[in-house]
Order: sequence, then structure tokens, then C-alpha cells
Amino acid sequence: MELREKIEDGVKSALKAGRKTDVGALRLTLSEIRSAEKEKRGPLEDEEVVRIIRSAVKKRKEAIEMFRKGGREDLVEKETAEAAVLTEYLPAPFSAAELEALVEEGIAETEATSMRDLGRIMKWIMPRLEGKADGSEVGRLVKEKLSPPPQ
Repeated sequence: MELREKIEDGVKSALKAGRKTDVGALRLTLSEIRSAEKEKRGPLEDEEVVRIIRSAVKKRKEAIEMFRKGGREDLVEKETAEAAVLTEYLPAPFSAAELEALVEEGIAETEATSMRDLGRIMKWIMPRLEGKADGSEVGRLVKEKLSPPPQ
């Protein structure tokens, strides 16, 4: 079953169960998916849908920070719940060990030796992440591996 269909089924089950937060988050995401399909003039691949969901989760996390600063705990709870609902539709993230192994493989494949090779390594790694890891975390790990050891 395609990811888009899973989200549509999620809306139906959330409606039947009366989970308004879930319905709202999933409907908004479906709307963004449909909009992207109209732009593309065709159905989206699952990877494209994952990007849309990741973007929606990221927006909610940013909103959570802003609402916390503003003292709006009611909205923090709502956004946190919506982010949790959307996260269920994302692929399982890489474990720390898997991510480290991928970074080491990238360094070996690109024959990187210094921080100057960071761009080349990231270019090699990012397509292999398949949306299962945050690019900033990967970048931090690559920098850590390429940095000279403290003396």
C-alpha cells in the first residue's frame, strides 16, 4: 500500500474514532500532498510524500518552540500531538550504529581525508539516507569523523 493511501486510511480511522487532532494533521498533510501532485501533474512517489511529511513535522517542531516562548502550553500540546501522529507515517530512522556505519562507508568510498571533502561525502550519503536520518545529524557525524584528533 502506498504511503498516501495509508494516510487516507488514517484519516478514515481517526474520523471513526473521533480523534480530532489526528484528523486535522492528516487532512492538512493530504492537502499538501494533493497540491504537490497537481504541481507535478501526476502521482507522487513515496519518497516525495515522505519529504512532505518531514516538512510538516519540522514546521510543527518550530511552532512548538515558538509557542513555548510565548507561554501557550495549550498550543504546544496540540502541535506535539500532531507531530507524533505524522511521525508514525515516516520510515523508521537509522540507529546510531547504522548511521555511523554509513558515514564510515561514505568516507571510504569518497576517499575523504579532511574537512575539505565534506561536500563530497554529504553528496554521496544523502541519497542513501532515504529520509531515515536528519541531514544536520549526518553532517555533525561526518565532521566528527574528519576532524583531527585533539592533541
